[in-house]
Amino acid sequence: MTDRSLPRAVRMAMPMARDVVEEVAKLHGVCIRPVPLRRLDTVTGKSEIIDVPCGSTLESKCPPCAKRNRQLRMAQCREGWHLDEEPTITPDEANEEQRWLVEFRADMQAKRDAAEKASDDTTELDAIITGLDEEITAAGMRGSVLGRTTPKRSRSTRRRQDVPDLPKRKMANTTLGRTFQAADGKTYRPSLFVTLTLPSYGKVRDGVPVDPDAYDYQRAARDALHFSKLVDRFVQNLRRVAGYDVQYFASVEPQKRLAPHLHMAIRGTLPRAEIKQIAAATGQQGAL
Repeated sequence: MTDRSLPRAVRMAMPMARDVVEEVAKLHGVCIRPVPLRRLDTVTGKSEIIDVPCGSTLESKCPPCAKRNRQLRMAQCREGWHLDEEPTITPDEANEEQRWLVEFRADMQAKRDAAEKASDDTTELDAIITGLDEEITAAGMRGSVLGRTTPKRSRSTRRRQDVPDLPKRKMANTTLGRTFQAADGKTYRPSLFVTLTLPSYGKVRDGVPVDPDAYDYQRAARDALHFSKLVDRFVQNLRRVAGYDVQYFASVEPQKRLAPHLHMAIRGTLPRAEIKQIAAATGQQGAL
């Protein structure tokens, strides 16, 4: 008997097979939105499709990946928050496989350039090079063997004349905040917790504007689109004022009045007056 022979009411009450698969995947911590990639064996020429986790940080999209990312951030915070010296990061030596992959890719690139110069078809060579690039990444190497293939973006450094000047310290190549010496000789390295919220658009009750005619929908939509840029600008200004590469953990959430709301835990500390100056200048720079 197939499900088509069952009454419609009975069929509608049955769970969807895809939903059951997703629930099982969530129970076992498996990504529910895997990204298919084609892997090419450069020796045999055989290709296969492999699924890699999507890596989403949003639980609404993929709970297992979001949970793994959350645990990773917790581990990073636990291991790095209280460091009193910069970690020493030394790249590993290249192994035999990595050297072979880079050499083989160089040979393929030379053949591809020669074929292009001779006006020959390079489709097959392009596919091999693409597969080799994926193999290079999978082998534990960072970056691209070609380096930057597009011109570096030139960003204007001009400031708005009506933006107040901020204090600026000489940048130091460090991520450590200031230390304070107590009377008993003990050294403290405090941290800072900052909360930033945009102004209200109108009174809200149960997630709905009380007066729809007076509610500023245009500004609410604009702020939702550009809030991430304001946060980015705030961090830039924060680091310029602090004089070092400030490290932080942050979370953005909407308040009940629907205004974007930022919580930021910052390693190191700055005077409260400077934080207020940075927030005011950032808000003025972000005005449209």
